[in-house]
Amino acid sequence: MFKNDFKEKKRLLLRKLGSIEHEHYVNFILPKKPENFTFDETVAQLTDIFALKMNAVYFMRLLVFTTSVIASKIMISKHPSLPLVINTWPFVEATEKAWSVIYHDGGSNLDAVEKGCSVCEIQRLCGDSVGYGGHPDETGKTTLDAMIMDGATHQVGSVGNLKRVKNAISVARAVMDYTEHTLLVGNDATMFAIEMGFPIYNLETNKTIQEFKNWLHNKCQPNYRKNVVPDHTKSCGSYKPILQQKFGLPSFSHQTISKDNHDTIGMLVIDKNGNIAGGTTTNGMDHKVPGRVGDSPIIGSGAYVDNDIGGAVGTGDGDIMMRFVPSFHAVHLMQNGLSPEEAASGALKPIIKKYPHFSGAIVAASISGEYGAACHNFGGAAQYTVRTSSMQNATVFSIKCSMNNK
Repeated sequence: MFKNDFKEKKRLLLRKLGSIEHEHYVNFILPKKPENFTFDETVAQLTDIFALKMNAVYFMRLLVFTTSVIASKIMISKHPSLPLVINTWPFVEATEKAWSVIYHDGGSNLDAVEKGCSVCEIQRLCGDSVGYGGHPDETGKTTLDAMIMDGATHQVGSVGNLKRVKNAISVARAVMDYTEHTLLVGNDATMFAIEMGFPIYNLETNKTIQEFKNWLHNKCQPNYRKNVVPDHTKSCGSYKPILQQKFGLPSFSHQTISKDNHDTIGMLVIDKNGNIAGGTTTNGMDHKVPGRVGDSPIIGSGAYVDNDIGGAVGTGDGDIMMRFVPSFHAVHLMQNGLSPEEAASGALKPIIKKYPHFSGAIVAASISGEYGAACHNFGGAAQYTVRTSSMQNATVFSIKCSMNNK
């Protein structure tokens, strides 16, 4: 990344100088290894060039250019807060697993994201909305969504409505590593997983089955139907659409999003060299309509990472959040100079404007290791977990959420 940027800046400088004859000055003052080259030395050598009767305009242009090059290199090569692992919610075991992979085992940032999120999927340590045995859909079946993204290459693998396979994020990585596609869904995603060697399991547990029975006994409440007959608030269906020409815009989002129904894990890992990866995994909302895919496997919504900027992950009411691609928005805001916390808050504002009752959170990190988060509703507070080399253990941070008071 730096090498290509260096060449482009050098080319533009020479063009501005108006003559190729000045190239030897540029080559002279720009070292092979900028990290070993101090600002004072740069000024001294530029002064020597100026003493050779270079035009003062040339001198100033070279000074500005060289200073920017050295500053860029310092920003890239020095990361006092790296490596960094950060994820949504107090899923400490997942954080520590990712940290162990990136810091102790010599694994890549992608390995760390995959293994960290797998703790939630396989060991069932991250609530009832992540992994097998999670919330069932309207038919009593558990399905999974996941994604993984490489900030260096912008390669992405994701799966939606995955059935009968526990390792959803590992299947997502297989999509990235072994296909030219980005997203596979449903039974065909399961068939791909089998082809890649993943074992088949029953994702339902005794707890899942009982939860489904209780839901049926409660006349299928809550559910996510609308504009149907019979009345979806009093009946299990089967449903038929109400035939009308136009429906009004809803003024609310899902009222059942709460601390018990949001437990997507979104994770960012930045290695010591400033390479970022991100990932998500979830089984989504309880009693969702069969076939529903949430925001977690959608690039720019569930997660987004870029080696030049940083990354962000989201959690909350996925059906609402995916309409605003908030993870991408947060990264874009960081590119424009906002801090991670400011960017996370800024990415939520357009959603809040349209859906003030929605619950959601964004966790963001810059490529230099600065991090922050913002949230809305969730009863007033949300949490995220961080691990860096300056911490003895994974640390959970609590943030105060903005609230809808209407």
